[in-house]
Amino acid sequence: MADPLIIKICGIKTDELLEATIAAGADMVGFMHFSRSPRHVSIEDLAGLISAARGRIESCVVLVNPDNSCVAEVAALGPDWIQLHGPETPHRVESIRAEAGVEIIKALPIGGAEDVTHVNGFAEVADRILLDAKPPKGAERPGGLGESFDWSLLEALDRSIPFMLSGGLTPDTVAAAVRTVRPMGIDVSSGVETAPGVKSPKLIEAFIRNARAAV
Repeated sequence: MADPLIIKICGIKTDELLEATIAAGADMVGFMHFSRSPRHVSIEDLAGLISAARGRIESCVVLVNPDNSCVAEVAALGPDWIQLHGPETPHRVESIRAEAGVEIIKALPIGGAEDVTHVNGFAEVADRILLDAKPPKGAERPGGLGESFDWSLLEALDRSIPFMLSGGLTPDTVAAAVRTVRPMGIDVSSGVETAPGVKSPKLIEAFIRNARAAV
């Protein structure tokens, strides 16, 4: 586990919540650019949010199986990271990384032991790995669903690979996740919301406080 723990609050949509996230002490902020998400942010709003974050907190734009034009449009805004949260192959991840000139986080869904075996291949082409719960069959979105997964599956993971953990984390569960899994970082979205896409500054503060206390 990295010291200090990297904490990413994902799904921020407004300047007010960005300021609350920074004030609470997060290390990274995630902005969703995916129309089917209740946390979707337009390109126009992304530009303002990334600009406001610059030099104060690392910014990450989350994309789902983007085409080349989308990648170029987002990369031109100058985020610190692009997160790929779709069914992108290692070859596609490598291609996007080269095209964008931006560091890449690749989110990988974990639902069983076989899923863990895919991590190494992606770790070779992405700058960082995010392990998330595999969405239920037929789900419209690949993440931000409040689903967790069996952390014991990660016992088979090559621990030389640094990774961030996501999937159903909340202010009440994050301390156990940090102590048990010992990731380099953690990522939360729905776990600090009062409704889909509606973040709570108080829950963000509690999440970060409890996570830091567990290190």
